[in-house]
Amino acid sequence: VFFIQDAIKFPDLIHAVKPEPHNEMPQAASAHDTFWDFVANNQEIAHMIMWHMSDRAIPRSFRMMEGFGVHAFRFVNDKGKSRFVKFHWKPVLGVHSLIWDEAQIIAGKDPDFQRRDLWESIEIGDYPEYELGVQMLEPEDEFKFDFDILDATKLWPEEIVPVKKIGKMTLNRNVDNVFAETEQVAFHPGNVVPGIDFTNDPLLQGRLFSYLDTQLIRLGGPNFSEIPINRPICPFHNNQRNGFSRQTINVGKVSYHKNSLANNTPSTSTAKEGGFVHYEEKVEGRITRARSKSFDDHFSQARLFWNSMSPPEKQHIIDAFSFEVGKVKSKSVRQQVVDMFVRVDKAMATTVADNVGVNRPKGEQINVTLSSPALSQANTIKMPQTLKVGVLIGDGFDANEVGEILKYLTRQGVRYSIISDRLGVVTSSDGVQLTASDTFITTDAVLFDSLYVVGVRAKNQAKFNSYIVNYINEAYRHYKPIGIATSGTTFFNMSNANVGPGIVLATGDKDFAKKFVNAIAQQRFWERNIY
Repeated sequence: VFFIQDAIKFPDLIHAVKPEPHNEMPQAASAHDTFWDFVANNQEIAHMIMWHMSDRAIPRSFRMMEGFGVHAFRFVNDKGKSRFVKFHWKPVLGVHSLIWDEAQIIAGKDPDFQRRDLWESIEIGDYPEYELGVQMLEPEDEFKFDFDILDATKLWPEEIVPVKKIGKMTLNRNVDNVFAETEQVAFHPGNVVPGIDFTNDPLLQGRLFSYLDTQLIRLGGPNFSEIPINRPICPFHNNQRNGFSRQTINVGKVSYHKNSLANNTPSTSTAKEGGFVHYEEKVEGRITRARSKSFDDHFSQARLFWNSMSPPEKQHIIDAFSFEVGKVKSKSVRQQVVDMFVRVDKAMATTVADNVGVNRPKGEQINVTLSSPALSQANTIKMPQTLKVGVLIGDGFDANEVGEILKYLTRQGVRYSIISDRLGVVTSSDGVQLTASDTFITTDAVLFDSLYVVGVRAKNQAKFNSYIVNYINEAYRHYKPIGIATSGTTFFNMSNANVGPGIVLATGDKDFAKKFVNAIAQQRFWERNIY
């Protein structure tokens, strides 16, 4: 889904979310007056704001987030028959998120956290995989739903229009030069192959113009398609000539079609030669600068999204609204926002109103009881593979116990990092050595999915103890699984954490390794009482 229905609104959206012009603040943030004033007065945005306030907005990893084509496109077969289609990328690892407090800390501890995670995963061979899925509708079914299928602020619920998986993308190589191969990529929704065509989605129609217009400026002129990363893979011939940064050296004097001087070459490829042929759509009616009345329902799918969330996800949405709207200085705007979102859920809007210091909304939520389980991360795939464990360890550890656990983690595809009070070797009670790749001050609990607490001895024992306790406390309040080695029990008992969901103790448990990995796969234990 997207923020707006018509491309003409895109400059307004960007102006509203940009830093406010009188002080150029806040940077890279939406928690300010002009954005939320735009939200309250352009209510087509309601559905997207629910996504924006949800856990979906802070993914655990690029490897664990879905991708959507947003727009309805067309599939066209070799007989010219068309179907409406929406594209989906489904991560094999499932859809997982950070939590807000964790995300804020990560932004300071490692601003490149997401980029590093993706790059390192590819570099070590944990290749990110995404299954390509499509939703398809027959043309005669275009008007059978209570929403307009061409409205970019709406989704097609997967329970009504199933996603059919038709392929897989594997990211198996990092680029050699990020600027040359990533920063200069000219994405464009108009770059389609024969068999894919466009619909009358008004936002898509605007994007088909705007991306080309933008790249003329961003990439230095009309020859951006000659930048190596943007060049067609197959040989091509056309009549394009000259312009800034032209790289192709054309020979001959003909650069037009039709011609006789060059035997009418180059000529347009025919359909039989693989040339692009547009879908022949019958057009009737009046052309007006107006949106269809079928685009007027702004709250049914916002309510659908809310209904689909689990209790923790709903609380996170309330917390996000309370933060974002709480940053707004204008009391009038804060009031307008809660008065708007009472249409989505009255209890939610009332709680937010109390939190941001405005009157409780007087309106009522709309009468939508439907939900879409596909929208909730509570129903996603959960597996331990590629998740990362921080091993908190010092000298004097039990080599047999720790060694077996580390081997088991590796067999299960779980990554781990040895963390101690110093870089270099830590030595077990019987002389076995491990190499610490991180220290307590060069990394942080928020950068790991789980902790394995071994502990034991260090030169400055009090400082060592304090670091481990801080790591435990942070992971605990972020609902993460924590494995406690036999020697780690002393350190766990110093912390504020309590034995309960997601806390796995090794003492006297021969199945500790299996239970710990199962807990790692779960990732979060929302039933944990952290207050």
